[in-house]
Amino acid sequence: MGVTDVLSRKEGVIVGDDVVKLFKYCQEHRFAIPAINVTSSSTVVASLEAARDKKSPVILQMSQGGAAYFAGKGVANDKQQASIAGGVAGAHYIRSLAPSYGIPVVLHTDHCAKKLLPWLDGLLDADEAHFKAHGEPLFSSHMIDLSEEDKETNISTTAKYLERAAPMKQWLEMEIGITGGEEDGVNNEDVDNSALYTQPEDIYKIHETLSKISPYFSIAAAFGNVHGVYKPGNVKLHPELLSKHQQYVKEKTGTSEDKPVFLVFHGGSGSTKEEYDEAIGYGVVKVNLDTDLQFAYLTGIRDYVLSKKDYLQTRVGNPDGGDKPNKKHFDPRVWVREGEKTMSTRVKEALDDFNAANQL
Repeated sequence: MGVTDVLSRKEGVIVGDDVVKLFKYCQEHRFAIPAINVTSSSTVVASLEAARDKKSPVILQMSQGGAAYFAGKGVANDKQQASIAGGVAGAHYIRSLAPSYGIPVVLHTDHCAKKLLPWLDGLLDADEAHFKAHGEPLFSSHMIDLSEEDKETNISTTAKYLERAAPMKQWLEMEIGITGGEEDGVNNEDVDNSALYTQPEDIYKIHETLSKISPYFSIAAAFGNVHGVYKPGNVKLHPELLSKHQQYVKEKTGTSEDKPVFLVFHGGSGSTKEEYDEAIGYGVVKVNLDTDLQFAYLTGIRDYVLSKKDYLQTRVGNPDGGDKPNKKHFDPRVWVREGEKTMSTRVKEALDDFNAANQL
């Protein structure tokens, strides 16, 4: 038995009850799915290829900046118009392509702070239009990140957005406690250390509030997570806190489930296999990866350019002869592909680390 045995849609972008079934299967079989920040058709292809080869589901997500990049850096974004247009375009691209890879895909958007809510509003407009036409939202899920706001504002605003998503059976991820470091223009490098660790009471309050609206939600609880990669010892992760969250919610709700909360691991780049495995054991179903994959994509292109530099100086003329053409070396399809290959290799490593390989 595998993931596809519990899903009604076996390949392509999944939505609604299939997302719930997928995450529940993750918890029952102790694995998590990497959530990969994609910014282009190239990074989408690299991710899908890795998941296909490893026989795994995958989560493809766009940040506000990544969505804008899909639209093009030359498009104005003063009112989030580039991020909205790029997000919609990227979603349609992924929806069109994903079935060709024969794997289930969760189509997601990443961190959305308070100042970026107009971006999420625009995407939800597109979701509702798609739902009206096709009976399902354009995106499988979104994330709202109000972790920098006070807890009451965070929870109440998240609840309002879940109320909007619920009729479409759309998943919503939220964050409580702050992920340190810097990513996509959001800098939390100087936050108070105590804010990096979420308390069980907060998790229960969120669960109590949101579960009255919809079962389609997950919580990114902070346990010392930091965006980016830092020297060993500089980041103090405490995944055992996630176990306390699950136990507290179980006791307060009286449920028989040992993992009543779907948890998310942010700032996954640079963590150890042991840290991943412990967190997954406590009910983490999604692990965000960005920094490691950005660097992996670079290495393929960097190494190609360095190894072929004598063939990339002019259109004609290289060490093989002054009249020899260089087109086959500088064609973007050649060197961009090298980035895809190294990124894909790193995604495959993550799929192994999170026990997601061979789960189809």
